[in-house]
Amino acid sequence: MRSRTGGMWWGTTIEAPDPGGLARFYAELLDWHIGHEEPGTAIVAASPQGPFFVFQQAEGYRAPVWPPADGDQRPMMHFDFQVGDLDSAVAEAVALGATIAEFQPQENVRVLFDPAGHPFCLCRDDE
Repeated sequence: MRSRTGGMWWGTTIEAPDPGGLARFYAELLDWHIGHEEPGTAIVAASPQGPFFVFQQAEGYRAPVWPPADGDQRPMMHFDFQVGDLDSAVAEAVALGATIAEFQPQENVRVLFDPAGHPFCLCRDDE
């Protein structure tokens, strides 16, 4: 988008049944800060300038199913986070409330679910 003043991606909004709880999960996982929280909305950011995640209340929220299955809520997107030590990163995420997906498509990637059921990947840097 040519009219964008600051460059590239700035933030992402994610629907959640518990915005504050999910914000606390990602703030701990990414070592980011909770910049704002009110009923129905919470924001975590790497810095005051971003990037940021906004978690907003979703009435009737249905967690996506991974791997995708016909008739179920499909994941619309997921995050990929690069890590140095995959096993340690998985253990840390699980300690914070993530769960490990049964289906794992690659050896250097682990698919997990955040506390609201959104899939995300921890990806080992093999280069």
